[in-house]
Amino acid sequence: MNEQVELNSISKDTCFVGATNVGKGRRAAVVPGKTAARYLHYGRITIDAGDAPISFDNHDHETGLICLNGDAEVVTGGETYQLGQYDSVYVPRDSTIEVRAGANGCDVAEVSAPVSNKYPARFVSYADVRANPKLHIIAGKPPAERDLNVLIGANVDAGRIMAGLHFQLRATGLHGRRMSTRACWRKPICLSTCPEPAFGVQFVYTDPARPELVQVVREGDCVLMPQGYHPNVAAPGTQINFLWMMAAIREGEDRQYGVVNVQPEFAAGGSGLEAAAGK
Repeated sequence: MNEQVELNSISKDTCFVGATNVGKGRRAAVVPGKTAARYLHYGRITIDAGDAPISFDNHDHETGLICLNGDAEVVTGGETYQLGQYDSVYVPRDSTIEVRAGANGCDVAEVSAPVSNKYPARFVSYADVRANPKLHIIAGKPPAERDLNVLIGANVDAGRIMAGLHFQLRATGLHGRRMSTRACWRKPICLSTCPEPAFGVQFVYTDPARPELVQVVREGDCVLMPQGYHPNVAAPGTQINFLWMMAAIREGEDRQYGVVNVQPEFAAGGSGLEAAAGK
């Protein structure tokens, strides 16, 4: 792979990173310059129960830590945060962060982006997200119904990053509408969470007649979407669930969720995300 990739390039080399869930310790998966990401960084922190904590400085990056499995303790800024599954914590730039595994070990997604300003730390309970109609949205109708959960969004004062969970409901094939990202984002990420034997197929294209990327995705695989539309298909009787991540191009000003473009041929019913639109 070239050291520096074209930001809008859609190909397997620039837009696919496989098996990001495999490994121990703290490791990077998506880095600008090596993938079609402009500001967004993504990695995982995986620690077994009883292992030594992992400590690092985030320098000029704001950081979101999302507990995907197990339980974790995050110590930063003189505070300690207990994270169960799908809980998250936002950590401002210029922070020292320590992650400790709980009794069940932990698998934590680390999402970050460089920012100029320092925003307040914030713990986000997944239970609180599910109880908030601006953060928990059922979008679309069967068989394209989606359960959307915004973990780091309007509920968190931040500069660039946003993240959330997508659960596919009543999966019978192609789900959702052919949505594109707004130009101000350009670099969303989808991380498949479909345990074996389940799999999906992710499309990323600007021209539906000649899709630039048609990629089989399995547990832990990561697909970048620098432009265009991005429908996907689940294997029969299975679901495609994923963690999505974004980093706005213009700090603060572009940090919005739910404002999307829908492929014109399928735009009549809207995107289903109108309830979550806004900063």
